[in-house]
Amino acid sequence: QVQLVESGGGLVQAGGSLRLSCAASGRTFSSSAMGWFRQAPGKERDFVANIRWIGARTSYADSVKGRFTISRDAAKNTVYLQMNSLKPEDTAVYYCAASPYSNPTPESYDLWGQGTQVTVSS
Repeated sequence: QVQLVESGGGLVQAGGSLRLSCAASGRTFSSSAMGWFRQAPGKERDFVANIRWIGARTSYADSVKGRFTISRDAAKNTVYLQMNSLKPEDTAVYYCAASPYSNPTPESYDLWGQGTQVTVSS
């Protein structure tokens, strides 16, 4: 069974950094792109960033550009989200997801992790 497992969340002060990891397991895991999303309490889930496995092309939400960096290690089937200059408004549950499309729409992600909590204190 294919699974995505996130790790690296926690509590950090504003201005601090965290690195999230998302490891894919399962012999049949295959996707073209990976994404990170987040959901704050009482709000909808929002796109944060995505990356293609081939070529490593990335895209970011405007709210995190210049602060967050998505990367991948294809040999490990792992995607990372380096988050710097964190703000209280970054507080959310962060989810990674896999899409079979290289130019994924939010609706195209068909495999999701369980989420990891990120809390930024002011």
